[in-house]
Amino acid sequence: MSDYEQKDNSGAIFKNDKKESETHADYKGSALIAGVDYWVNVWVNTSAKGTKYMKTSYTPKEAAIPVVAPQVTQSVAPAEITIENMDDDIPF
Repeated sequence: MSDYEQKDNSGAIFKNDKKESETHADYKGSALIAGVDYWVNVWVNTSAKGTKYMKTSYTPKEAAIPVVAPQVTQSVAPAEITIENMDDDIPF
């Protein structure tokens, strides 16, 4: 068991040994940036001029969890507005 604690503004990436297609990241990992945990994906690419570079993406780990909207338990009809229940005081 490890007592490792992720330090802010740091992370680690590892070779993606589960890559199944060219669109999958070459490397994957995680990072803690400004107190927020992120999943990190890295692709090794080659520019049009032949220069190798790394492209990255960062997804908050919280965003990876699907959000379920709460169900409405009670429906309230809006009050009916009629000429009789309108105020005669017009502010302009």
